[in-house]
Amino acid sequence: MIPRYTRPEMGRIWSDRNKFQQWLEVELAASEALAQLGVVPAEAARLLREHAGFEVERIHEIEREVKHDVIAFTTAVAETMQARGHGEVSRWFHYGLTSNDVVDTAQALLLQQASAILIGDLLQLREALKRRALEFRRTVQIGRTHGVHAEPITFGLKLAIWYEEAGRNLNRLGAAAEEVRVGKMSGAVGTFGHIDPETEELICEKLNLRPAAVASQVIQRDRHANFVAALALTTALCEKIALEVRHLQRTEVREAEEYFARGQKGSSAMPHKRNPVTCEQICGLARVVRSHVQAAFEDVALWHERDISHSSVERVILPDSTILTDYLLDKTTKLVDQLLVYPERMRRNLDLTRGLVFSGQVLLDLAAGGMQREQAYRLVQSHAMRAWEEEGDFRAAIEGDPEIAAVLSAAKIAEAFSLERQLRNVDKIFARVFGKAAV
Repeated sequence: MIPRYTRPEMGRIWSDRNKFQQWLEVELAASEALAQLGVVPAEAARLLREHAGFEVERIHEIEREVKHDVIAFTTAVAETMQARGHGEVSRWFHYGLTSNDVVDTAQALLLQQASAILIGDLLQLREALKRRALEFRRTVQIGRTHGVHAEPITFGLKLAIWYEEAGRNLNRLGAAAEEVRVGKMSGAVGTFGHIDPETEELICEKLNLRPAAVASQVIQRDRHANFVAALALTTALCEKIALEVRHLQRTEVREAEEYFARGQKGSSAMPHKRNPVTCEQICGLARVVRSHVQAAFEDVALWHERDISHSSVERVILPDSTILTDYLLDKTTKLVDQLLVYPERMRRNLDLTRGLVFSGQVLLDLAAGGMQREQAYRLVQSHAMRAWEEEGDFRAAIEGDPEIAAVLSAAKIAEAFSLERQLRNVDKIFARVFGKAAV
């Protein structure tokens, strides 16, 4: 069953009609390759290409009786050939193949179709992240570690980190998609008992797939586990972005928030509410994709040359994981594109502790001025803790301390509290990430 969270293009890929169509493409490529090698009559391969077809409902009807999906499929195709006056050709359909030759190879085609959409989604997310990173390159914000004010950053740097990670996910997904771009026609136990490796190579070439160098009855499932893991890492980035927005949208922080449409309502009881519902949905559904990684890893170990314990699992996790990844990438791209950002609030929060976030620079400047680091740390921390506990003015305390004044001039103290000094390398970071031309 296709999940409710389905965009049309991705949902179509995992429809029964498209699945059976890919089975048919594999079967026809096999017939044509065998004809090219003189095993199947060329006229039979031609007639199969021109007339082979199926009705989804008829396949399901036959399967209810025979309890085997591939036999139901081949029977339905044979019926179509018979109805079109070429029933005698059906004996060359599925010639020399076992069921999993068709199913695994066709699944590789389905994964290539799904991967093309997901790679496009990731490219769109990266473009949105780049645009907004450049927009907020110099928008000053307090950095937080452990949820506590640390030192100044810019909001653009946060977006640049996400952009860079999206690039790594793009590489991972591309590599994982390439790893599952394999077919196999080596028969029931992988020994090529009925067709030759050269035939497999020709069939795979027709389908734009690589032949698995060695297989049992199935393509080995470490490939598929790696693919699902790449999806989980991709959606982990979506969650990472959404979780940050959720924190920034808290009333006490309110530095950024997801778009809230006119007429939208946040609570049935509290009319003032503007809840980060999209972000929370992204965080929740990313967990579902991650849960599929364990199932995919469990599929790696099968009995001997094959059992079908992996098959039922993949019928759920491959459609669900790709559909959810597509959905989450689309949601996250819109979240970034429409994100409401409040620079004034960012600056107000940075100034909230009245200079406390520059304590590290004061420490370094005292050490550079000749004070022993341990003494400087004790001195700066004493002022910092007093300012923290009493909500005092840290900068004023530093400026009024005679021990500090003996080491740092008024100009040096002012320099220690300079935002420009703290953020002087932002453009260099952006040049590393986006290239010098973008800065």
